[in-house]
Amino acid sequence: MKKTLYIIGAIVVVVLLYCWTTYNSLTTANIGVDGQWAQVETVYQRRFDLIPNLVESVKGIMKQEQAVFTAIADARTRYSGATTIDEKAKAAGQVESALGRLLVITENYPELKSSDTVNTLMSQLEGTENRISFERKRFNDMSASFNVLTKKFPSSIIASVFGFSSRTYFESTVGAENAPKVQF
Repeated sequence: MKKTLYIIGAIVVVVLLYCWTTYNSLTTANIGVDGQWAQVETVYQRRFDLIPNLVESVKGIMKQEQAVFTAIADARTRYSGATTIDEKAKAAGQVESALGRLLVITENYPELKSSDTVNTLMSQLEGTENRISFERKRFNDMSASFNVLTKKFPSSIIASVFGFSSRTYFESTVGAENAPKVQF
């Protein structure tokens, strides 16, 4: 009888230890995904800080492309008002689309290419876009690792008991594969 109690006690301890470590792993991975999204947002903020400077520099040289400037401002506003990761990702895609049109415009105006201010800002923006791409990939990688934890048995049981659910991946917006077209 005593031996049976020890065996049952040992099994209970092992199960509790497993639940404890699995919960801690899920919590750590979940916080990691949140932290990585914060890093994505930090790089987005850098982009948003650069955009007005670029737009004002380009505006100073050319006046007729008001629609592009309006699209950029509207997209920035939508991002600022977004409350979920999905809404922010969608708004960020709209910013990218508007920026793509702005980049096409700068390529078509020789006087913009010769402006040191525009060239410097374009270079900084290009570097920021590369950082955004890198940070998005890291976010998706961390989300994938977390999602595996929430789906694998038996950790999926612990995940569902404690309310951990799969995280959404960052996906590009529909039409992002097409180059923007600007007509004059």
